[in-house]
Amino acid sequence: MQRRVIFPNRLLPYLLLLPQLAITTIFFFWPASQAIYQSLLRQDPFGLRTKFVFLQNFQSVLSDPLYIEAIQVTAIFSVSVTLFVMTLALLFAVMADRQIRGAQAYKTLLLWPYALAPAVAAVLWGFIFHPSIGILGKLLNGLGLRWDYQLNGLHALVLIVVASSWKQIAHNFLFFLAGLQSVPPAIVEAAMIDGASAWKLFRKILFPLISPTTFYLMTINMVFAFFETFGVIHALTHGGPGRATTTLMYKVYMDGYVNLNLGESAAQSVILMAIVSALVWLQFRSMEGKVHYA
Repeated sequence: MQRRVIFPNRLLPYLLLLPQLAITTIFFFWPASQAIYQSLLRQDPFGLRTKFVFLQNFQSVLSDPLYIEAIQVTAIFSVSVTLFVMTLALLFAVMADRQIRGAQAYKTLLLWPYALAPAVAAVLWGFIFHPSIGILGKLLNGLGLRWDYQLNGLHALVLIVVASSWKQIAHNFLFFLAGLQSVPPAIVEAAMIDGASAWKLFRKILFPLISPTTFYLMTINMVFAFFETFGVIHALTHGGPGRATTTLMYKVYMDGYVNLNLGESAAQSVILMAIVSALVWLQFRSMEGKVHYA
């Protein structure tokens, strides 16, 4: 028999939901509707004349080779950030979950990067990998690799992946550690008594038990890579060199804010919203059935 919550007043549940609904409407549905409306219009840079063009902005965007290139860069960037972040965060969480000396200080230090703004994280890594004055940049050049993220597109892409991942590792580490510590000790002890090795214990027991956490973080990291890495790219590379780090989000900014092409910029934001929504839906369809909730 299912227990149901009964409110003494029929209006009470709606009043409790009203603040959240208002925030969602003001900060998501209203801007999204404005973006959709703007994507159907074409304006001059000064906003003096507006013309209804229906889907011409979308046609122009999807036939633009530069936009297709931005899609490819975004795909490589988002997959790299997601894999890099989750792999390192899970490794750190497994290490921190053990009984080691100084574990509390270790956990605290790992959480600090999450407090930094993306632009600040980008500046820090820019100094570290600067080809002339950076510690690692000078080291790589000393090894004969000719490192220069300001001129080499691949180097720039690697740098923004590293800077973005470093910023996000702390968030993933916290959730993975909480997931590992929620596993009942009796299960781990029983597996160890049965002679399970550390790798088999992790692969057969711990990792499947934290699958809800893994599923959640995979979705969050993908959304992070698409939307919240603008500050890193803008502070480090400005989308260059040669558009090597121009993601879909940064192209929306360049076309709308810099080039003042508001119609096509709005169309790009609508397409980006549709892409992310479709990816999240596909993740739920393909992976939620494999997630086991305790």
